[in-house]
Amino acid sequence: MINELSLHAAGKRTIRIAVSALFFLTGLCFSSWTSRIADIQQAMQLNNAGLGTVLLALPIGSIISLPTAGVLVSKFGSRQVVVNAGIAYAALLPVLGLATAPWQLMGVLVLFGFCGNLANIAVNTQAVAVEAMYGRSIMASFHGLWSAAGAAGIGIGWIMVALRIEPVYHFLFVAMMGWTIVALTSSRIIQQDTNISANQPLFSRPDKFLLTLGIIAFCSMICEGTMFEWSIIYFRRVLKIDPSFAVASSFAFMTTMATGRFIADRLRVKYGAKVMLIASGLLTAGGLLIAVIFPYFFSAIFGFMLVGLGVCSVVPLVYSAAGKTTLMSPGMALATVSTIGYLGFLCGPPLIGFVAQVSSLSVSFTMIAVMGALIAVLASRIRI
Repeated sequence: MINELSLHAAGKRTIRIAVSALFFLTGLCFSSWTSRIADIQQAMQLNNAGLGTVLLALPIGSIISLPTAGVLVSKFGSRQVVVNAGIAYAALLPVLGLATAPWQLMGVLVLFGFCGNLANIAVNTQAVAVEAMYGRSIMASFHGLWSAAGAAGIGIGWIMVALRIEPVYHFLFVAMMGWTIVALTSSRIIQQDTNISANQPLFSRPDKFLLTLGIIAFCSMICEGTMFEWSIIYFRRVLKIDPSFAVASSFAFMTTMATGRFIADRLRVKYGAKVMLIASGLLTAGGLLIAVIFPYFFSAIFGFMLVGLGVCSVVPLVYSAAGKTTLMSPGMALATVSTIGYLGFLCGPPLIGFVAQVSSLSVSFTMIAVMGALIAVLASRIRI
């Protein structure tokens, strides 16, 4: 049950704004890192396979954190976890900028992924509680703030690249923004999580429904991971776009992803979660294929915009459904779905690098388009 004293003191709107700000923090930190991947690849003279190996470190850190995240959120509450993880997540950004060798970068990325996913599970548990407080679908709007932060982070990165500012100073600037957000919101978020029962076991075997949600999240996250970490490189290597303009690919994706999430809650009420998931899969697959079949600046931008619209509502819909289960606590349910989903981040970006090394980035992106189509297939077979 949500702490009534907290609701009275802060008000529903204040709590929602505070939780939204923490979503913004996690999105800003992640997109700031992705905006400089191409520069770090060039500075370390990594080929596609080498970059794929380095990028493997971040999702490994995320996967390692998943069992821990569920236990910590269930035991100590999402507020304490998101505050501490948010501070650490921001602090690790400038450390990434200080890395001078691939092994150093991989070590920091493991920690970055670990803290980032702790913050992710905790802030989504907060969002489940706020959605219960409002009594209507608002999960997508929280993820919209994450995507808006992604667009902002890419935009800031664009400026930093144009001004030739080193990644470490860029990342330190973003870290200071993150610490400010935590300081302003830590006392205004929900103190006690919702849908918690003393009779719920700490660990429980997920049912078929949760497993299916996790696989859908996997397909979506492998597409998201590809866009975050390879879209700029695709524009540089395949389309031969100038580095200062190649960032537009990621910006286009993040912008439509954010826009779609702000309207997704209303669309969910009108059309239902199942229809939205099917449409999401088709848009994702179609957008990737357009970028591959028509490898030109404007057609690829249009394709990446469709991918943004496609993936925008998948994770919010899956997390919202998982957080309402009575089989286990929201933190553990979200951790279960995320464990499967984040395997997409684990497999996707490195797989792109390895396949691109032996064939081409175009072949890699076509392979990821198939994963987008699987979202539609799986969604058509479940009942939400």
